[in-house]
Amino acid sequence: MSLEDERTLVIVEDDNKFALTLRRSFERRGYRVSIAASMDELTALLKTETPGYAVVDLKLGAGSGLACVEVLHAHDPAMLIVVLTGYASIVTAVEAIKLGAIQYLVKPSNTNDIEAAFGKGSGDVNAPITQRATSLKTLEWERINEILAETNFNISETARRLGMHRRTLARKLGKRQVS
Repeated sequence: MSLEDERTLVIVEDDNKFALTLRRSFERRGYRVSIAASMDELTALLKTETPGYAVVDLKLGAGSGLACVEVLHAHDPAMLIVVLTGYASIVTAVEAIKLGAIQYLVKPSNTNDIEAAFGKGSGDVNAPITQRATSLKTLEWERINEILAETNFNISETARRLGMHRRTLARKLGKRQVS
C-alpha cells in the first residue's frame, strides 16, 4: 500500500443514504472516499483507483458482496477489506475471510467499529472460546443464509432448496432484518 493509498477508501453499498453517511464520517477522519453501489460500478472505479481500504455490504441488491470482496482482493491483496452485514452467518463470515476480507461486522456498525476493524488486520489467538450451545433457531438462520449465499440471494431458489414456501421464507427473513 503506497502512502497515497493509505487514506483512500471505497464503500460498496447499495443503500445510498447509509453510504453517504459513512462517506461523510470517513471524510471527517481524513479519508478520500469513493462509493460504488454495484459490482459494475466497482469494476469501473478500480480501473482508475486503488484504494487502501474497502467497506463492502454483503447483500447488494439481488447480488452478493462476496464477489466484490474477491475482486477487491485480486486487485490489491494488501487492501484492508471489511464486510458489513445484517445477514450474519458463520458460512458467509468464513467465505468473506477466505476471499480476502480482514473482518466481518454485523450491522448496525459505525465508523468507529469499522476503523477499529481496519486496525485488527490479524487474528487474535487469545479470542475467547465459548461453550454456548447453538439454538435450533440459530442453526436454521445459518442454514437459510448459507443457501441464500449459494443462490446469490435468490429468494425463490433458496425456498425451493430448503423445501419451504417462498412466503414462509420471506416471513422468516422479515423477522430478522437482513441487509
